[in-house]
Amino acid sequence: GDPQGAQCPHTALALFLPPDAEKTPDYWNKGARRRLDLALALQPAARRAKNIILFMGDGMGLPTMSAARIYKGQLAGASGEESVLAMETFPHVALAKVSEAALGDGHPAPGQNPTDPACFQTYTIDRQVPDSAGTGTAYLCGVKTNAKMLGLSGAAVYGKCRTTFGNEVDSILHRARLAGKSVGIVTTTRVQHASPGAAYAHSASRSWYADANMPKDALRDGCKDIAYQLVHNTDINVILGGGRMYMTPKQTPDPEYPEDPAQNGTRKDGLDLIAEWLSAKQDARYVWDKKGLDAVEDDSVSHLMGLFEPKDMKYELNRNATTDPSIVEMTEKAIRILRRNPNGFFLFVEDDDGHIPHAGGRIDHGHHSGRAKQALMEAVMLDRAVERAGELTSPSDTLTVVTADHSHVFTFGGNTPRGNSIFGLAPKKAKDKRAYTSILYGNGPGYSIREGGRPAASLPAAEDKDYRQQAAVPLETETHSGEDVMVMAQGPMAHLFHGVQEQHYIAHAMAYAACIEPYAAEPGCRASRRASHGTQCSPQPLLALLALCVAAHIVGG
Repeated sequence: GDPQGAQCPHTALALFLPPDAEKTPDYWNKGARRRLDLALALQPAARRAKNIILFMGDGMGLPTMSAARIYKGQLAGASGEESVLAMETFPHVALAKVSEAALGDGHPAPGQNPTDPACFQTYTIDRQVPDSAGTGTAYLCGVKTNAKMLGLSGAAVYGKCRTTFGNEVDSILHRARLAGKSVGIVTTTRVQHASPGAAYAHSASRSWYADANMPKDALRDGCKDIAYQLVHNTDINVILGGGRMYMTPKQTPDPEYPEDPAQNGTRKDGLDLIAEWLSAKQDARYVWDKKGLDAVEDDSVSHLMGLFEPKDMKYELNRNATTDPSIVEMTEKAIRILRRNPNGFFLFVEDDDGHIPHAGGRIDHGHHSGRAKQALMEAVMLDRAVERAGELTSPSDTLTVVTADHSHVFTFGGNTPRGNSIFGLAPKKAKDKRAYTSILYGNGPGYSIREGGRPAASLPAAEDKDYRQQAAVPLETETHSGEDVMVMAQGPMAHLFHGVQEQHYIAHAMAYAACIEPYAAEPGCRASRRASHGTQCSPQPLLALLALCVAAHIVGG
């Protein structure tokens, strides 16, 4: 077997330990030995990747991951702390610097003398703490840029249409499609949102969802809205998420909410982009609810578009499981369709934390609204999608990368005892003699002053899915934070993800791993292409199936 696919040996057992097991040194010594054996067996998988799956937890910083791990365990009836996320079993880990202050990588900035020591210091584009558009352009296109722009270099100016032309940068999804791979997008937001939008759009504003959202001068100067670009820029095989209203003409009734005019189509140009997309593809299907998605036969379509809400999809805790698919179900459907391509596939999967204008995925949205339970459930669901993807693919030919675009001013602490609900109270009251929750925010809508002080937190109110944890600074929406985020990887070339890297490095490492431009001519790429066009013998498990293929060749000869 491939050591990269090995799981933590006590992951399942750790959830339900004998009461006193952890009190013995033997428990810890044996556990460390098992981990040591796994580490010693780990070897870099230097072969090329046929498939790439990039999971992006929008706003899923390290504190969110840690809290989601505990929540996952508590959902399973355990104390939670000893739980292990599926993504945490990946053998290769790095940190990505999300601040839009990029390293010069040894190259002088314009106007600098190459011998000046300052040439090798960092320079900023425009923000210390980023947004989801700038970060999406970094990890998908491999280029850092300014905030609020999609698929453009830093030479473009936010909101200025004319600066778009000549400053476009193509994403790895676009380049993978040009290389003959199938490509897909799965998101719990609208598919025109910042993170998925960076995979196909070139826009001076992340807010230009439809032409109705664009200023007149941008339309006059020839810029296209993001929804239009979704249909026309890249031949995307699978598109699953929200965002129906941006695809149809103004006043077009929504199929799910026909009596609610607020959910109608918004396009002023009269275009029906869904109809355009269907007419331009062979074996294409469009669906708008779970029933339609479930009815799609994996081998009957080459292209699938599923738009399940007028704007963003609902939080998992609010989702109607009979009408709306989960991120796990969407991910599985995408993989089953995309993996039919013998050349492989690239799939981008995003979950956001909450629903706030200009926010990212549903993890992100939950944090922005100060509702930690919504955010953490989204993170748990993303992890379930990671786990399901691992069951549908093999680390022998599929590079899977899990990361976040940025973090949040979210934290948990308070000297809570083992097994304390992650949404529970700290054991001791604060100096103001009032109770507080373990989870807190640095800023956001949870700030409250009543009768000269903050209100005391209480149970069971703090366990409610829409409870807003308290914040130190009053803001309409909670903000992103600027600390580094995790990058976890398994599969071919996963060892390229190591150390502390700039965020745009992610796109380059993935492209190199799969022989995608600008790395298509690197050593090993020609052989990789020959293998993908040859006999369709699955490499999992590698040696056993190789023997079967050889035997079949001998018998057939």
